[in-house]
Amino acid sequence: MNHLLQGLKRAGLRLTPQRVAICKVLAESKDHPTAMMIYHQLLPQFPTLSLATVYKTLNVLKSMGLVHTLGDAGDGAEHFDADLTPHINLVCTRCHRVVDFDEERIHEIQQAVAQRSGYEILGARIVYYGLCPECRANGSSKESA
Repeated sequence: MNHLLQGLKRAGLRLTPQRVAICKVLAESKDHPTAMMIYHQLLPQFPTLSLATVYKTLNVLKSMGLVHTLGDAGDGAEHFDADLTPHINLVCTRCHRVVDFDEERIHEIQQAVAQRSGYEILGARIVYYGLCPECRANGSSKESA
């Protein structure tokens, strides 16, 4: 969470309790929240929180490369991920859940890419789309959301 807060400081934003809470949600979440999810999660604690503050904070963190965006998970909303370590995201096209899938070979692939390309790898994002086990159990796997 500290690297997110430091990024906001470098961008010239004050570390208000609301912005600190947004960073905490991002750092602790495994749900890849949307701006609206973060807003609704924090609203009971911060009744004066504006959706604009959530979006501005997320956009600053995104522009600084401190969070990844997963784009549309089939729900028309941008999902955010503060975990910049190489991992796979699995997106259910029916229920729009996004989960992390850690595969040790991802680290080996990152090393091979860095060695062969000469790039300093700063992050990676691999997304697989499909149906989660719960959605598969509730309907045909060929059915789309």
